[in-house]
Amino acid sequence: MNRTAPLITLLGVSLGALTLTGCGAGGPTAAGLASPPSSAPGLPTPQMPSTWSPAPATTAGAPAPATAPAASDSPAPASPTGKPLAGRTIVLDPGHNPGNVAHTTEINRQVDIGNGRKECDTTGTATDAGYTEADYSLDVSHRIRDLLKALGATVLLTQDGDHPWGPCITDRAAFGNAAHADAAISVHGDGGPASGSGFHVIMPAKVVAGKADTTAITAPSHRLGLLVRDSFHTVTGEPYADYIGDQGLDTRDDLGGLNLSGIPKVFIECGNMRNAGDAQRMTDPQWRQRAAQGIADAFTAFLTTTG
Repeated sequence: MNRTAPLITLLGVSLGALTLTGCGAGGPTAAGLASPPSSAPGLPTPQMPSTWSPAPATTAGAPAPATAPAASDSPAPASPTGKPLAGRTIVLDPGHNPGNVAHTTEINRQVDIGNGRKECDTTGTATDAGYTEADYSLDVSHRIRDLLKALGATVLLTQDGDHPWGPCITDRAAFGNAAHADAAISVHGDGGPASGSGFHVIMPAKVVAGKADTTAITAPSHRLGLLVRDSFHTVTGEPYADYIGDQGLDTRDDLGGLNLSGIPKVFIECGNMRNAGDAQRMTDPQWRQRAAQGIADAFTAFLTTTG
């Protein structure tokens, strides 16, 4: 979803009417901008992932494609008491990257998503006070990771502040596929109209075109999407989006991160960062912890119950 945001200030630099994009939709990106702030109040210091290392870059100046270790194909061991997700692998995909604004040539490169071509990545959006979607997404992903690891899951991040830009949406999907993960979620904040508020979950439509084939994942992704919607709403109290989707759900066929996924996957737009009320909540560390809890609870339900 492409959003045109009003005047915002990042690092004290005034930016005029700027087109910002949310949820990896591949809209226009910002050029020539100063780098946004790397953190917001309550944002933990990003930690490098300990379970994988980026592959060598294939082109000069480009970040390494997201890679992940392949999970074992052997049956998951019996879960010890208190570790219901032992033997499970979950991929978290923090949307966008703070460095994207300084790498517009790279992120504007067109990539194949099966039924079309889209930009490699986008800049994401931000609150009026300058708290970026990229920082929000990484912070919440860290919180989800901690909660899921405590339940015994192996948790992998497509990027952990270790890429100068990106990765491309194609690489984000390939990461989860290579890990043979049980499920994945892409964490975002939306850049909708300032008058609109609320969250929504995006699920993959059935797409069979080119390298994309979501036939096997549409049904389980839909079940995951319903669980994420219900759990997130219950734990955070955030209303369903009143400007997009239907009762907090949206189905799309134009997102490379979903089209190219071979594992159950959804996106969540946790709120509208262009709305004053949503922005106030999303910049609150305690609310972000509840957001993470709602998403972690949904994964636990998805992986421990049958639909």
